[in-house]
Amino acid sequence: MKENTHPDYREVVFLDVQTQKQYIISSTINTRETITVKNDKGEEKTYPLYKCDVTSDSHPFYTGAQTRIVETGRVEKFRARFARATGASKPAAA
Repeated sequence: MKENTHPDYREVVFLDVQTQKQYIISSTINTRETITVKNDKGEEKTYPLYKCDVTSDSHPFYTGAQTRIVETGRVEKFRARFARATGASKPAAA
C-alpha cells in the first residue's frame, strides 16, 4: 500500500449518550476526545471517543417502544373519506 493515503484504522469507543453504553469497534473516524476504559483484567487503556445520539441500545425500533399503527378499519376509513369526496357511495359489485 502507498504511504499516507489510507486513514488510521484503530479501535474507537462509541458511547450511546442516552444509555451510557460503550462499544469498542475498529474504525477510521476522526475524534477529538479520548476515554480510558478498563478491560476484563483490570488494565486501563485509552481509546478515541465518539458520542452517538442513537444506537441499537436506545433506538425505539430495537427497544420495542415504537408505536404500531392499528390497521383495523383502515379500508373502511378510506372508503368513508372517498365517499365524502365524491358525494356518493357506490355499493360493491356483486
